[in-house]
Amino acid sequence: MGRPSSVKPAPQGTSRRDFFKRSSSAAVAIAALPALSLDAQAGSYKGAFQHGVASGDPLTDRVILWTRVTPTQPKDKVYASYVVARDPALSDVVTTGQVMTTPSRDFTVKVDVTGLQPGTTYYYQFSHLDKLSPIGRTRTLPAGNVDQLRLAVVSCSNYAYGYFNAYGRIAERADLDAVLHLGDYLYEYGDGQYGNLRKLQPSTEILSLADYRMRHAQYKTDADAQAMHRQHPMIAIWDDHETANNAWKDGAENQNAGEGSWSDRVAAALQAYYEWMPVRMVDKDNPRRNNRNVRFGNLVDLYMLEERVNARSEQLPATVPTPLGLGFTQTGDFLDPSRTLLGDTEEQWLTKGLRKSTTSWRLLGQGVMFAQLKAQGAPNSAGGGAFLNPDQWDGYQPQRDRIYKVLKGTTQHAAVGNVVVLTGDIHSAWAADLSQDPNNSDVSSGGYNASTGAGSAAVEFVGTSVTSPGIDDPSNQIAGYLKSQNPHFKHIDLNRRGYMLLDIDASRVVCEFWNVDTITAPSTVESLSTTWQVTSGSKHLSAGTPTLSRSGAPVLAP
Repeated sequence: MGRPSSVKPAPQGTSRRDFFKRSSSAAVAIAALPALSLDAQAGSYKGAFQHGVASGDPLTDRVILWTRVTPTQPKDKVYASYVVARDPALSDVVTTGQVMTTPSRDFTVKVDVTGLQPGTTYYYQFSHLDKLSPIGRTRTLPAGNVDQLRLAVVSCSNYAYGYFNAYGRIAERADLDAVLHLGDYLYEYGDGQYGNLRKLQPSTEILSLADYRMRHAQYKTDADAQAMHRQHPMIAIWDDHETANNAWKDGAENQNAGEGSWSDRVAAALQAYYEWMPVRMVDKDNPRRNNRNVRFGNLVDLYMLEERVNARSEQLPATVPTPLGLGFTQTGDFLDPSRTLLGDTEEQWLTKGLRKSTTSWRLLGQGVMFAQLKAQGAPNSAGGGAFLNPDQWDGYQPQRDRIYKVLKGTTQHAAVGNVVVLTGDIHSAWAADLSQDPNNSDVSSGGYNASTGAGSAAVEFVGTSVTSPGIDDPSNQIAGYLKSQNPHFKHIDLNRRGYMLLDIDASRVVCEFWNVDTITAPSTVESLSTTWQVTSGSKHLSAGTPTLSRSGAPVLAP
């Protein structure tokens, strides 16, 4: 059957039963694509560089610089020049160059600037004819001994649901080394299907290359998004909504009859993603492969994981009634060891990387929660209880168990310590100790002691969304119930939007959970919700104290 011609707007927010459901899969027929218009939050550069500038995927000697040239009239090709300097006045020039772009890449410009120095802040600007872009600021990865690292972590930025105030607050922090985006940079839905505060372009669900390009373009007109990209390099991984909700290798929940082939849709989505994001393509022969290792000197190995369109097995249905809606138990097909999030190749790559890493810390940047999340808790010996979300690692427990085996060590391989998992997706904030059997209080039998943290193999920090809705829990009753069934969770906030700030040195990783006061209007107000940390060698969480901004940080771009 074809696509319906109209859609009933999705409810604003989520119910207990639909806690993890992102939206209805219904959509509307594609209309003629309108010309892109700028909303009230667009940046001040509305000419040749109306989508701002960005940088990303830094290495010790290079970084990607990005912009888009908007032609004043139809052209087969246009040229943009760039300058990179050590100062915001662009007087201490390091390098210059020129690049051509064409309609085949939607007039986006991506330059991999090489020959740079490690751990150094640079400023850059593009020009086209007599038009100048905003001045951007970026930073290369450090090498050798690294004393401190500060990272902002974001995910789930839904344009229709509100204003990207979290991005704006990140842009104001001069002392960040990079911004990690853990997926759902944009959403595929049409007007009214998942948020209605800001109108979307196109107004329908995006399916074609032209659709995905237009949606990326709209996101890049947001003033706060432009500000964040202009001030900091981004290291990004996609989750599902860069293609479609609950994506897996051969389909998605939001891929319906009459919408064409899934492979064509993924190809279109990823082409637009690589055009419009300041990222490198890891494998030109397989654009779906996007896992990579980013090393910050001797301090951090960051492993960015692809968990959606390259190898993921289809999610199994949740059919078991629980106090929070339908869930599932670890029985039947859920125990099939061939079911995978990562695929064999990426799992082997991660295993080898973790075991060979010599840095102080190992961070996993990824899309879906690694910690067990149960509606009804029970020890593994009693079946493990009832789980909530088959789209996250709970739905792929055999592969997660193999990761735990790596962390705990074997007779052939030493245990891997100082591992911190960083996660997005769930539109709420969580901090967890990672245990295979968190409801078993007997540590000697592989369990976990919630009071001391004994039995934990690593920790996980889950960031809330930039704008996408959580669950309405003003009295924290649901959070309290979840904590009662999941003793390994030390922090659960289902209500607020914002970002995480990581401060890392050799002795500890501190995570500050920052919240904005609203997403329904532009605002500069933010507040610190709570602070948690993991100390070197402990493998479990403890209460942290707020960190100080790094002194002597390079000035922001003007």
